[in-house]
Amino acid sequence: MSSRDDGRDIVREFRDAVNMNPGELDRWLATDASKAVGWRHDGGESVGHESGRRIIELLRKRTNQFTERDLAHMRKVVGYVRRHMAQRPAGDVRNTRWRYSLMNWGHDPLKEPLPPPGGPSRKALQRHRAAERSARQTRRG
Repeated sequence: MSSRDDGRDIVREFRDAVNMNPGELDRWLATDASKAVGWRHDGGESVGHESGRRIIELLRKRTNQFTERDLAHMRKVVGYVRRHMAQRPAGDVRNTRWRYSLMNWGHDPLKEPLPPPGGPSRKALQRHRAAERSARQTRRG
């Protein structure tokens, strides 16, 4: 696999993992709940909160502007989101540190589910569901 292919794959996986738009993520990062969660390596800003600010920058960039450093951060985001989604606690997660931490990384687990790795993208799944709904409506007449 070429690095170009790898870049396209990681960008797609990043866009699937990050389901918050830049405005949503920016507003979330300004909240006290966002600032209260996550691991702090130097006692200051949490790693996830810092990552969230970087994610906003990445979401605002065009694909052809991504650097190797950007792609490396995207890989880190995808890995974090996938690992933590696999550790989902039981019950209502709306007001949990688990959800808040994921949101710092750009993923709100209350939104649409994360597609499986290597499978169709979130956008492809949305198009497929829309086509299925349209076909059902057409059959109903």
